[in-house]
Amino acid sequence: MNTQMINIPNKKSVSPASGLACITGASSGIGAEFARQLAAEGYSVILVARREERLVDLGQELASDYHVECECITADLSDLNECTELVAYLKSKREIPLDILINNAGFGAVGRFDQSDISKDLNMIDVNVRALHYIARQMLPHFIERDHGHIINVGSVAGLMPGGPYMATYYATKSYVVSLTNAIAEELKRLGSHAQVHALCPGPVNTEFNDVANVKFSLKGISAKECVSYCIDEADKGKIIIVPNKMVKLAAVAAKFVPREIVLGIVARSQKSKIER
Repeated sequence: MNTQMINIPNKKSVSPASGLACITGASSGIGAEFARQLAAEGYSVILVARREERLVDLGQELASDYHVECECITADLSDLNECTELVAYLKSKREIPLDILINNAGFGAVGRFDQSDISKDLNMIDVNVRALHYIARQMLPHFIERDHGHIINVGSVAGLMPGGPYMATYYATKSYVVSLTNAIAEELKRLGSHAQVHALCPGPVNTEFNDVANVKFSLKGISAKECVSYCIDEADKGKIIIVPNKMVKLAAVAAKFVPREIVLGIVARSQKSKIER
């Protein structure tokens, strides 16, 4: 894990920070957009991702445009040791304790389960599930102690479906995220804590994720800017499961009432069509 502080131009003009936010998977897409919107609100940001050059470019952009303090941490969260180092670093932030944690790091892949790259599947589980679980578990006592703050776990509408033929591992990881978030939210409620946890469950979003997963969506995607703006607004209202797109939200609700085999058939046809394009 490598840490780099970005210098703020004209530092004398910097206003006191609104708080501190940490975003994993911050080098592009939804993660980078969370960083931009939170920086625009005056938050100091800690950006975490594997691609150092892109992180530094984003950090310099935020420091220049919004005059906020920005730290860039290069880390591979598929490595539990690096997750441990990140948590230790976040807990060491005493002067400005963490207010917002965005667990965004993750990726997907499409294809038949029996033909999938098993090393890629296991790496996906390490990033999408183990890293998110570990960081949330280790940081939650901090939020409970402060009785304040938000943990936003970035899931997917996939996590609201009964399964995902041709993206089986990805759908399973996102179901885990939704289930974990719901359970933590109920525990916080029973504690009477003002700390909050949320799961962002978007449908198609126009980001690099689609290229990494090698998929093309039949539904029109929304922008990362629209997705994140909606999420921040809904999180401020205390919403636990946040689905930004109205059509996707309707599909997720309908999936609860339609027989399981029909939903799985629809998902299978949709995902298989991505392979055949």
